Amino acid sequence: MRWRRRRRPAVTVYTRAGCGLCRTAERVVAHVARGVADVELVQIDTDPELVERFTLRVPVVFVDGVEFAEYEVDPIRFRDRLRAAAAAR
Repeated sequence: MRWRRRRRPAVTVYTRAGCGLCRTAERVVAHVARGVADVELVQIDTDPELVERFTLRVPVVFVDGVEFAEYEVDPIRFRDRLRAAAAAR
């Protein structure tokens, strides 16, 4: 029998420099996702298309490519979402 290792959920946080809400969301995501998800921080200011898409909405958090939250991340809801994503694998 072969054991397949489950892939961890992928979390993407769209953020920008100097954004207080972004720093708070980054801390919540880092704390809750530690050891259970792969997290990528994307600075929108380096990509004109991302600036156009997210400039008034940051931070925006995606889990496995699906938008989860904008502006604020509720740690309990985020933890539950990560657990559901991991269980679906």
